[in-house]
Amino acid sequence: MSRINLVTTATATPEQQELLSAIQAKLGMVPNFLKVFANSPSALRAFLGLHSIASEGSLDAQTRERIALTVAQKNSCEYCVSAHTAIGRGTGLDNAEMEANRAGSSKDAKAAVAVKFAQSLVEHQGEVTTAELLEMRAVGYSESDIVEVITHVGMTLLTTILGKASRLEIDFPKVSL
Repeated sequence: MSRINLVTTATATPEQQELLSAIQAKLGMVPNFLKVFANSPSALRAFLGLHSIASEGSLDAQTRERIALTVAQKNSCEYCVSAHTAIGRGTGLDNAEMEANRAGSSKDAKAAVAVKFAQSLVEHQGEVTTAELLEMRAVGYSESDIVEVITHVGMTLLTTILGKASRLEIDFPKVSL
């Protein structure tokens, strides 16, 4: 049971209901972490806005999910590992690739560098080395791509913290840490 209230259609204010209805229409469900976010419509709108903007960037959906899996595992959030495994499957990632991502690597050479960089950002709280930035550039990541990787790490850290603080019930097929 969540330690932070889950806003449901039965308990939602009109503002919360509008947000939850929009999520339901887009995703076909309202994941529990968004029901927690809905306690603060401002926080939920901010998260959805950042998520929307970040999804429009140059990183493909598979790379975004690889990063999310790496961060979720590194931050020990079973809810987020489960969610991003389901989403990763939807982008075409296979089980072996997602296991590699959770371990901080990838079968794809370019993606492996981004995943390793994401893991380093978490491990060192943003204090990455110049060599790590140069490695990102050497495999073809632009300055924009680097900022997007950092953004996706930050978004996933936010959701892992929310998931762990609230002890969310997993509403995706469960994947153990």
